[in-house]
Amino acid sequence: MTVSVSEVFLTFLRLGLTSFGGPVAHLGFYRSEFVERRRWLSDAQYADTVALAQFLPGPASSQVGFATGFLLAGWPGALAAWTGFTLPSALLMFGFALLVARLGPLGHAGWLVGLKVAAVAVVAQAVAGMWGSLVAGEGRPGQLRVGLTLGTAAALLTVPGAWTQLLGLLFCGLIGWRWLPGTATVRAGQLPGQLKVALPRRTGLILLAGWAALLLGLPLLRPLGPAFALADTTYRAGALVFGGGHVVLPLLQAGFVPQLLGADTFIAGYGAANAVPGPLFTFATYLGAAQQRLSPALGSLIATVAVFLPGLLLMLGALPFWAGLAARPDTRRALNGLNAGVVGLLLAALYDPVFTSGIHSGRHLALALVAYAALTAARAPAWAVVLGCALLGAVVF
Repeated sequence: MTVSVSEVFLTFLRLGLTSFGGPVAHLGFYRSEFVERRRWLSDAQYADTVALAQFLPGPASSQVGFATGFLLAGWPGALAAWTGFTLPSALLMFGFALLVARLGPLGHAGWLVGLKVAAVAVVAQAVAGMWGSLVAGEGRPGQLRVGLTLGTAAALLTVPGAWTQLLGLLFCGLIGWRWLPGTATVRAGQLPGQLKVALPRRTGLILLAGWAALLLGLPLLRPLGPAFALADTTYRAGALVFGGGHVVLPLLQAGFVPQLLGADTFIAGYGAANAVPGPLFTFATYLGAAQQRLSPALGSLIATVAVFLPGLLLMLGALPFWAGLAARPDTRRALNGLNAGVVGLLLAALYDPVFTSGIHSGRHLALALVAYAALTAARAPAWAVVLGCALLGAVVF
């Protein structure tokens, strides 16, 4: 089906204004809109697109958006889909960064304390959910995944940094490839083969080569100036994120704190990112505006484009090869180990910088426990919990 670029943009813009709840919720909104309401995609086509996004590193909901826009309206459609879905949250996060800069030192502001406490609950919920789905299990495979998760977390807490993250993930992938079983990457009824992509394999190879060239080449350009350093930091974070939007937190933290901004400013932005609609990756928009080496507008533009670009290159580059890639058992085994390492990254970030920045008293911990209960037992949306903690913090702290 062919759809106009303007229709793609307006549809994704409406989703970007109303899609709260993180990537899993976003995918539910997408299905209601594209499969049930507009019938732009069949269930099988949509399921294939989601399966590929879950297999690749990057922001899953945004990658499904890239692919859907491309399937409907070609390259202009992919750009329109990303712009429409990302623009509302990017503008909100840019405005929040300007507000933080205007207010000056933030260390003792009550609303900021509430945001940092809320971040503890949100990240703890993400760790618990990912532990249950990606780590826990019976027998030797479960034990090995637990070991990979805890070992990755211990390594990062001992030697923090981007290289520790990268080497830890590579190690987990190799261990998974050698010793873990190959669990299915797609459910029954979601096997590849339904997507008909008008994208030659040669173009796919060019896109994948571009992804790798930027990942390897941008670090070499860092000495040329702060713009290249910012692009490298955010591109690498977007290129290595497995397991959902929350995992971008430790990757960005390694590049921004304390080199470009303080931990308080960093955690405040993460709390705000959980309270706005759209992709959590626009946290990078806030960080680009909050750093001090470039103007807020230029920094936010570079950071936003760089953090989403690797997901676009990977998603569209892999589309022509998806059927063969997903069927390989060695690929599934490596992904099994890689996912365990991802949970270790997030577990380390839960302690430093999230817990160490947000919890300084028994009252802080009490509010974090209440927020966690609201997220898990009461199933309250994350944005409501974040806003509630900010309001309580302004009154109590």
